[in-house]
Amino acid sequence: MAENDTTQRTVNMKGGLVYIIVGEPSGDILAGRLMQVMQQQYPGVRFAGTGGETMTAQGFHSLFPIAEISVMGFWEVLPKLPLIMKRLKEVLADIEQLQPDVIVTVDSWGFVSRILNKLKRKKSAIPTVHYVAPQVWAWKKSRAPKAAKLMDRMMTLWPYEPAYFEKYGLRCDFVGHPVIENTTNISADLEEFKARHHIPCQGTVLCVLPGSRHSEIKKLIPVFSKVINRLKDYFPHLFLIIPSVEAIADEVRNAFARTDIPHCVITGQQERYNAFRISTFALAASGTVTLELTACGTPHVIAYTFNAMTNQMIKRMATTDYANLINILADKPIIPEFVLENCREDLIAAKVLELMQNPAMAQAQINEAKQYFAQLKPEDMMPSEKVASIVREMMKKSIPL
Repeated sequence: MAENDTTQRTVNMKGGLVYIIVGEPSGDILAGRLMQVMQQQYPGVRFAGTGGETMTAQGFHSLFPIAEISVMGFWEVLPKLPLIMKRLKEVLADIEQLQPDVIVTVDSWGFVSRILNKLKRKKSAIPTVHYVAPQVWAWKKSRAPKAAKLMDRMMTLWPYEPAYFEKYGLRCDFVGHPVIENTTNISADLEEFKARHHIPCQGTVLCVLPGSRHSEIKKLIPVFSKVINRLKDYFPHLFLIIPSVEAIADEVRNAFARTDIPHCVITGQQERYNAFRISTFALAASGTVTLELTACGTPHVIAYTFNAMTNQMIKRMATTDYANLINILADKPIIPEFVLENCREDLIAAKVLELMQNPAMAQAQINEAKQYFAQLKPEDMMPSEKVASIVREMMKKSIPL
């Protein structure tokens, strides 16, 4: 557990200190699983750095709230740039003070690459390993040689990613996606879950996932709300369940407060998976959630957009035809996606209605998606176990546990 006072942190270092840098909720889930496994396997290990609610639930104290730096897009970043640079300096100062035994950066490439670059310039001797490769196969292939110069090792979620970086001399390991284990053997009383959130036993439950960043929900909630209004005439007993994260949950509640459709907003990973399991269908922002929904057997569509200028820049830079992770893996549109200028309520509503009125078609979508999802598990061990073993191996350069 990371502590805020220097004395406690100095003591923690004796047990081996892992400095984790997370900048968004999806990375928080990955890092939280890593922490859990490392604490089980190496009881003396301690953690410091930045993280979110999943890590906090394990006693972690983040240097600052990661919602402050969680933003996507090009122009969307500009208003937050001064704060992001301030937080970057704070992380570097914290690393300098603590001198951890290994630095684990998780996703958030725009933020963590700047930190790794600064450490490289300072000729830091602390081993560095990055978790979740930058998507060089989707755009900016020039990132691959640059990434290879900034870190000691990389861990990838997708089996085809190591080849992009190994040719530049970076040691790269396919570790698989922890969603596989996070969504396995979940035991929950779903009837109790429904009763607690006043979800009717009869009717249609639509899971609405407008994202985990302030910038996402501002763009997607207005679109999703219009989609929902188009659906309610076809499903008179419609109920909305809206999973969120603590950092933006109040904002989400306020956004849905005026709807006349019964709904609830929930937080927490277990609650999230319970929501997926009882939902008839899901309308989601593009991202890791598509893997979670697939694992839980929930048919869904995804959507995403930025401002008009960012949309145009992404269209020019993109080297893949798809945004959805399952579709990219399959190289075909298994999960319907509505991104950039196609993130329109009329297009989305038509497809959602088609699938919700044809359960066999929706189930076929999920059955096919699961075939590709199965490729995300490495052969030798569970994903988080492999990640923990690599982080431990990197620590051997500094300290025995």
